[in-house]
Amino acid sequence: MSQFLLLPVLLLGAWFWLDGMRAKEQATRAARRACERHELQLLDETVVLVRLRLGRDHHGRAGWRRRYRFEFTREGDIRSQGEVELLGRWVIAMHLELGPFTLHEFDQSAAGGPPDA
Repeated sequence: MSQFLLLPVLLLGAWFWLDGMRAKEQATRAARRACERHELQLLDETVVLVRLRLGRDHHGRAGWRRRYRFEFTREGDIRSQGEVELLGRWVIAMHLELGPFTLHEFDQSAAGGPPDA
């Protein structure tokens, strides 16, 4: 009986891992585009997963809500942090710490409005 249970568990784990890798690639592309748009340099060319939870879009469909953190610089000597949030594969929010203020960008069409806190 445990042999029949092992295969679905392994397949589910492989799907979850692959889905996470695709989401990380999407978050990295979004961070890179945001940095280019605001004339910033994305440091280390990577993002790090800092939060994972279930969320719902404006149609009520469930999906993984992931928040990634990354670092960027304006002038090369001071590191600043940014975050990109995805719901499924859709980028729904971007936060960039720009000195004394933080820039918040939201994709209201993907999530049905700004994300909840």
